[in-house]
Amino acid sequence: MAVLDIKGLGLTRQREAVLDVILSSHGHLTANEVFTNAKAKLPTISFATVYNSLRYLKEAGHIAEIQFGNGASRFDKCTHRHDHALCTSCGQLVDIEMEIPSDVVKQAAKYSKFTPESFEFTLRGLCPDCSR
Repeated sequence: MAVLDIKGLGLTRQREAVLDVILSSHGHLTANEVFTNAKAKLPTISFATVYNSLRYLKEAGHIAEIQFGNGASRFDKCTHRHDHALCTSCGQLVDIEMEIPSDVVKQAAKYSKFTPESFEFTLRGLCPDCSR
């Protein structure tokens, strides 16, 4: 992934702080985690500003939002299409870079009678730490 030049994007200080938190993270942060880390960088930032910044950065294509049902969204610096593995014990979320055969998408559409707009594969199970 190419590193974004945050200063060259013309963002507010608050949006820069939020984007920097996500880009420097090695995980997929919730809005609360982004807020905690952004507040350490910019003590005057509010949760509402972080939340609005996340929406703006997502709409601008700088970050991706990952949603799992009714759970908290997580934010990802990786914006290209990719899949995830989610630990059902500790909640760890990791990226999976793999090709999904187009036949899988076609069959899922056929069985569900849905017109596909996107396809996301999520492997749910125990991470290596929780498996021990």
